[in-house]
Amino acid sequence: MSASKPSLDGLRIERKPTPESKPTKWIALVLVAILILLGVASLWHSRASAVTVQTAVARELHSSGGGNEHTVLNASGYVTARRQATVSAKVTGKVTEVLIEEGMKVKEGQVLARLDDSNIKASLDVAEAQLESARLNLGETAAQLKQARQEFERVAELVRQKISSQSDYDLAESNAKLLQARLDRQQRDVTVAERTLAMNQQLLDDMVIRAPFAGVVTTKDAQPGEMISPVSAGGGFTRTGIGTVVDMDSLEIEIDVNESYINRVSPGQAVEATLDAYPDWKIPCSVIAIIPTADRQKSTVKVRVGFNHLDPRILPEMSVKVAFHEASSTNAATVGHAVLVPKSSVHSDAGRDIVFVVLNGRAERRAVTVTDAQGDDALLSAGVTSGEKIVIDSPVGLADGVAVKETNL
Repeated sequence: MSASKPSLDGLRIERKPTPESKPTKWIALVLVAILILLGVASLWHSRASAVTVQTAVARELHSSGGGNEHTVLNASGYVTARRQATVSAKVTGKVTEVLIEEGMKVKEGQVLARLDDSNIKASLDVAEAQLESARLNLGETAAQLKQARQEFERVAELVRQKISSQSDYDLAESNAKLLQARLDRQQRDVTVAERTLAMNQQLLDDMVIRAPFAGVVTTKDAQPGEMISPVSAGGGFTRTGIGTVVDMDSLEIEIDVNESYINRVSPGQAVEATLDAYPDWKIPCSVIAIIPTADRQKSTVKVRVGFNHLDPRILPEMSVKVAFHEASSTNAATVGHAVLVPKSSVHSDAGRDIVFVVLNGRAERRAVTVTDAQGDDALLSAGVTSGEKIVIDSPVGLADGVAVKETNL
């Protein structure tokens, strides 16, 4: 009798589906709600613990100046020419020709005027004739001296042969020495005549008045027919010069600064000048020198200010007002990328200057480089960029990374 084999289907265990438990859903919902409440509580606590700070925006200081530069002194003065001359002759003479007009540009050595040279030319002709006569006399004496020396040599030979007497020898020797002395004197006469000719030639050259340097004629003081003299001759009929030449490249400003404020001025200091004739034109200048003496009567010290760039509109004797800028604030190396922040935002920590910058709602500690102070502001050359928010009067508890709540200044 054979036994039947069990099938695999008979060995399968059937599982009935278990219905989802309702308490499990409620537990999940409660956990999510708890997490949300914890996040809200954390956010509320963070906001409640944020430090309230007052902030200001860092301002860029441009090297071009403008309103950001700090003026330490205002003064007034005049445009002057460091190099100018009233051109005259070396001698008194009558003007025959004037070749200049006001505003004319002249070169160094250019002829400006001529004086009457008729008398000088006559003297020059006499000097030339005297020189020629002296040279002719010198040539005549030289020929006579040559003959006398030859005669002396013949007589000396005859004396040695005992053909001629000693008296003939002495006479020949005396004639030779006499002519030699005359030749020496005539050579001196030629030298005198040459120097006299040169002197008269110089006098003739002095009748031509030339420009001592290149410049512009500002005044024409003489006319043909007038007398001029290098010194005042009294009365009103003798001029002391032909005209005035000014070197426009030497224009500068001359200022009398009160003694009480001279400590605000230093050589090389930046200055902004404004001509009364052009009130809207700001001219960059700089201090050339402070004259090391004071005026006892006016209690002032003279200061020379030079133009950084000359312009044809700048003329001698113009009135000008100047503003002296603080030396450190005009240093291009200092202010090229500098920013201004309130002084109260800068603090000292471990020997370093620091500020707190607000970024993404938190305070960030920054080390900075302070280069100058301008009123209530500090000038920073490193550590902060323009536009960043800086904490003013840092409150207690402010530290790097602390959450802050800002109020703008």
